[in-house]
Amino acid sequence: MAIVANTFTRYSAIGIREDLSNVIYNISPEETPFISNIGRESVKNTYYEWQTDVLAAASASNAALEGDDISSFTAVTPTARVGNYTQISTKNVVISGTLEAVDKAGRRNEMTYQLAKLGSELKRDMESALLANQASVAGNTTTARRTAGLPAWLTSNTSFGTGGANPTVGSTPTAARTDGTQRAFTEALLKGVIQSVWTSGGTPKMLMVGPFNKTVASGFTGIATRFRDVPAGQQAQIIGAADVYVSDFGTVNIVPNRFQRDRDAFIVDPDYASLAVLRPIQKMDLAKTGDAEKALLLVEYGLKVNNQAAHGIVADLTTS
Repeated sequence: MAIVANTFTRYSAIGIREDLSNVIYNISPEETPFISNIGRESVKNTYYEWQTDVLAAASASNAALEGDDISSFTAVTPTARVGNYTQISTKNVVISGTLEAVDKAGRRNEMTYQLAKLGSELKRDMESALLANQASVAGNTTTARRTAGLPAWLTSNTSFGTGGANPTVGSTPTAARTDGTQRAFTEALLKGVIQSVWTSGGTPKMLMVGPFNKTVASGFTGIATRFRDVPAGQQAQIIGAADVYVSDFGTVNIVPNRFQRDRDAFIVDPDYASLAVLRPIQKMDLAKTGDAEKALLLVEYGLKVNNQAAHGIVADLTTS
């Protein structure tokens, strides 16, 4: 079909008003499952410390004579004193006076909107740093401080590929763990580390994995069977994901995390880790030097691993 000659259409018209939605759609993920599950505490220094201890191995031969006299005493094992550094993370923004004055779609105040975005970005950065394979850095006037991430603490309950090695941990992790040859994530690897955590005295509660290995874990035979009631007249739903793994040593929740390395699978007891905060997220108005408003978002924080033996890692996993 064809239109009548000289039909005046939208393609030629001038002055048609724009139709711009007053909603801004943003699907970028904001969930930070590690920070959300572990504890939170305040610290008063850029280097904060705590102590760990361990009981002597159980002995079935601990039998004494009736009326025996003590002639020698067992040496006392001192506690271990460990620590970590805080890390400063920032976001900044500068907004011109004109932009604040004009009529905008989706937000009234540009500075408020941008600060809300930056706050979410800062949380994602914190999650990434706490789970990064990075050693602690004391820092100086030219080098930023860094907090040691979770992989750099774990030495007791670990499984890694060929060539991999545990990190160097003294009073604080001085070297990251060494990555090894990647291998497939299997239920046998998971069960081995869960057993090791339990034997060490921990209570495995959460398996935290990247997106690819979440799909792998969903296929393990220890996954809890799930049923869902379907009301009459409604179509049944197909459940293609697993959220709970029933191990020989307790039920473990499977939690996907977008901000960790997909090659790492963490077995975590959230009761034995904390977000240490020296300065919570705060906005700082910067000096005005012209026709613009400047702001800085800042947070100073670190990771506290109360006792690394409460956690475990299956490292060097394939990611595709």
